[in-house]
Amino acid sequence: MTSKTSSPIAHNGLALDWAAGHGPVTGALSATTGAYAVATIGTLAHMPPTWALAAGTAGAIGHTATGLRQKLAARTIGARAASWLLGSGWTTWALATGPLTWTSLGSLAVLGIGMGAAARSVGFYEEARELEAIEAAERHVARELSAGRRAVAAEWVDRIQRVCGITVRVLAVEMWPTGTGFTIDAELPAGGTTYDRIAKETSRLSADARLPHGCTAAASPGIDQGRVLIDVTTVNVLAEDITFPTDYSPRSIHTGLPWGVRTDGTPVNVYLREQCALAAGPTGSGKTNWVHTVLAVFALTTDVLSWVIDLNAGSAGLPWVRPAMEGGTGTVVRPGIDWLASTPAEAHRMLDAAIAIAHRRKVAYQQLMADANTDLLPISAGIPQIMIVVDEGAEILASGDKAMKELAAKILEVIRISRAMGLRTVLTALGATGSVLGNLMIRREAKVRVALTGGEKEGMDLAKLFPGTRGLRVEQAPYKGAGFLGSPESPPALFKAWRIKPHQIRDIVHATSDRHPYLDAVSAKAAGPNYARRWDSARTAWITETQHTNPTPPPNPAPAGTAPAGGGLNLSAHRNTTQAPADEDALAAEFMRQIDAQFATTPEPHTEPKTQRPASPGLNLSAHRAEQPQDNAAQQAALTLLLAAGPEGTGASAIARQLDRYGTSRQTVVGWLKTWVEECEAVRTGTGTKARYVHRTHASNSPGQE
Repeated sequence: MTSKTSSPIAHNGLALDWAAGHGPVTGALSATTGAYAVATIGTLAHMPPTWALAAGTAGAIGHTATGLRQKLAARTIGARAASWLLGSGWTTWALATGPLTWTSLGSLAVLGIGMGAAARSVGFYEEARELEAIEAAERHVARELSAGRRAVAAEWVDRIQRVCGITVRVLAVEMWPTGTGFTIDAELPAGGTTYDRIAKETSRLSADARLPHGCTAAASPGIDQGRVLIDVTTVNVLAEDITFPTDYSPRSIHTGLPWGVRTDGTPVNVYLREQCALAAGPTGSGKTNWVHTVLAVFALTTDVLSWVIDLNAGSAGLPWVRPAMEGGTGTVVRPGIDWLASTPAEAHRMLDAAIAIAHRRKVAYQQLMADANTDLLPISAGIPQIMIVVDEGAEILASGDKAMKELAAKILEVIRISRAMGLRTVLTALGATGSVLGNLMIRREAKVRVALTGGEKEGMDLAKLFPGTRGLRVEQAPYKGAGFLGSPESPPALFKAWRIKPHQIRDIVHATSDRHPYLDAVSAKAAGPNYARRWDSARTAWITETQHTNPTPPPNPAPAGTAPAGGGLNLSAHRNTTQAPADEDALAAEFMRQIDAQFATTPEPHTEPKTQRPASPGLNLSAHRAEQPQDNAAQQAALTLLLAAGPEGTGASAIARQLDRYGTSRQTVVGWLKTWVEECEAVRTGTGTKARYVHRTHASNSPGQE
């Protein structure tokens, strides 16, 4: 038996909505047809005429009671009651005289027209009454608000006259939705008076208004040069910690990135597509915490890669890397930052890669910029912006040390050449002094300025950090994490940095792991092996060697060959000096295996493999792990060299020469390469002595594939 599927019926004509209420026309039509039907059927059934009159009277009484309960107008109640009585009266008359006469039909038609007209009239009247009631309520609220605003306006007109010696006319007073203050829009007096007359007296105005500590009356330009806006803060939002928001929704470099909140409780956004940033703050001001909030915001974006330089043991970036190395979660977790440099050598590698990327992007993406009709590289998830955060970078620029001068020269080179190509910097300093701000390049390019004062006056010259801005004093922000922030889009003013702790950093790393973009192929090729091998064990071993969580040794230490439960490296051999030293190659191999398992180093290509292979976010060594209980360090090193060779590839002899310390022969390397080709881990190009091998992640960019 074949089942038939019902299909919806298409209505091409008039569609009737039986659930809709009656209007003036349909209501009158319904009443008249109902009355005529009752009169006709009642005549045939010999129904007494008085029954219709009784039913109409009951309907009139019921609608009158309902109208009174709904507080309808008297004319509306009267019209409804009259419709019931007239309709029942006609029905009674028709039952007595017969409904099938021209007189009965004509009188019913006239009655229906009258009902419709009356319903239309009272409907308009009720709408007008409702609108009038709403307007009356709004006027009442407005009168109450206006009374309060008029009092505020009068108070501040007197205060400005008393303190600044000028008479202004207040045009509007806007109360902030957060309830922490208000804004006054005032017209300046004639004669060329500018808003500076009020801006330079903000401290005296705040004192005259008896504002709480941490609250200010800040003046800024209005809609034209004859107007002034005065932001008055009445609640101190700087004293208490404000936790970093738990909204981890994706963000973009193009739409502005929040770096804290203003005194009115609203987030303050910065726009870093073309601008660098400079932050100054002494020890204990909350500067390191602010750096973590900046990295947190970068981690939330889909088009930004964060590179961090911190020569103080990499402390600014460690919390963003360690969650990816902990393991034990069962899922692959990428670090919250894309590169971490804790030594001058690693910083040189990073900056060399940044300069090479900037130069290469200028050439490789000319057509892309032409198609977009712009002289700025279109930043997206496919071509991400690189934000280089240099903790205490201003001190590096001001240092007289020769090694630091070389590093400073590269930082300035990145700032100078890479604005259009999407590489920008965030530098921090321990103070706002002439030595820190003496570099013209920094002053010109770092247009986003942050001062975290913490109440510290020494070395915090706000006039140098925010030139041309009056009324900023360290005493206004005596709290940790509080200070001033200014940008081309937002004049310098008080703000509060969010508070972020290690557990929330870890949550953000896990929540955004699959969101971070990969470096585009053009930039990755330009950066070369320094970028591709940034997470190699030799360059990251210092991170895990310092991951101590419990300084107290366990009562029953495990044997040297027993691995601890959970993620991380087994460094018990190093902690227990009475045991034999562990094999260095084995430790290196184990570390590389964990790096490979936890996060990838280069993006996956979008090419179809020749044969099915298990999906892997990084190096595919599953076959070798199945064969041997412990990974072969030489084999992993060979695969790393193949990956670092890029799209150009490399040969067996070149790899064998770099594996001398393992004692690996060329024949062994050839065997590995053949196996990787069979497993689609590598692609062979050329034949005979000209044969070269390319790692699968670079295969799509390599010519002559087999």
